[in-house]
Amino acid sequence: MKITQLKTWQIPPRWLFLKIETDDGVYGWGEPVIEGRAATVEAAVHELADYLVGEDPRRIEHLWQTLYRGGFYRGGPILMSAIAGIDQALWDLKGRALGVPVHELLGGACRERMRMYAWTGGDRPGDVANGARALVDQGFTAFKMNGTAELAIVDSHARIDEAVARAAEARDAVGPEVGIGIDFHGRVHRPMAKALLRELEPFHPMFVEEPVLPEHLHCLPQIAAGLGYPIATGERLHSRYDFRPVLETGYVDVVQPDLSHCGGITEGRKIAVLAETYDVALAPHCPLGPLTLAASLHVDAVSHNAFIQEQSMGIHYNRDNDVLDYLVDPAPLRIKNGYCAIPQGPGLGVEINEAFVEERAKTGHRWRNPVWRHADGSVAEW
Repeated sequence: MKITQLKTWQIPPRWLFLKIETDDGVYGWGEPVIEGRAATVEAAVHELADYLVGEDPRRIEHLWQTLYRGGFYRGGPILMSAIAGIDQALWDLKGRALGVPVHELLGGACRERMRMYAWTGGDRPGDVANGARALVDQGFTAFKMNGTAELAIVDSHARIDEAVARAAEARDAVGPEVGIGIDFHGRVHRPMAKALLRELEPFHPMFVEEPVLPEHLHCLPQIAAGLGYPIATGERLHSRYDFRPVLETGYVDVVQPDLSHCGGITEGRKIAVLAETYDVALAPHCPLGPLTLAASLHVDAVSHNAFIQEQSMGIHYNRDNDVLDYLVDPAPLRIKNGYCAIPQGPGLGVEINEAFVEERAKTGHRWRNPVWRHADGSVAEW
């Protein structure tokens, strides 16, 4: 079996799909994308195709190492996202060729279903309480919200009070049993994070995510020491080498690799095992499409330390199309009572409607994240 071509489509709302084809008709799908940089990642995928066409797609580890090491320069969001989507497609292809789900190839599932969470409140968190109640009514046992809009590096305490009041509103709306993830989104700089992290403690967050920007994670021992709830991070870390120093600090409790940004299933599994050696939980980041979600569920299936999975159905970014729209049969990714069954079909366990992908690619997208500004005109973190 030899790889013959790599085909890509930019599709709404902000995704990039990849199909790897072979000379005997077996194929695999993946989702290589960085939000807002789909065209750049797409170009990287086609550059990497030079290493793949004519090769045996079943040699996944060998091909991963070739893509990672063969270009001399390595790492970072673009290259690792391109490798991620290729890697997902190779696992999907191999599972299809053998007639087994990816988790069987990774050692077999250690769970039958995965606890899921949903988003509420939007970028600038608004009516969190009603959104949270609606999610609980749908059966979710956990949700995530943005903790704050933009904050200056040193801001007024009134802004902290606003964020704390919003967390209190959410907790009051759903009671003590529902998990609440509070995402700082890297918007909170170190001087403000110290105060805000402590004032959130009475509301018992399930975790606080990205309490500081990835480049400032070395500050966690100073700002998070003694907190009584978990700290989570990792969506902007792209390899096990990025996660290693964070785990070594001992101040991260939940790692959140994105299976479309961190080198795919191959590297995501290694990150999960590395975290397990530090007794750190796994909760993959996934505000993307069905292939990223399916890939995440297969890594969750074989990772004993996985405890919850993000997904983006109905998220405020999903205009025009949503996660299940591109599937021939949405059943494998249906969420019931806050859980999703581990996919059991061959490969990733989902079948993409290629004709619909072709049609929506005619519209495509040019999604960009908002650029926010502080009152003085300087650029704010989004």
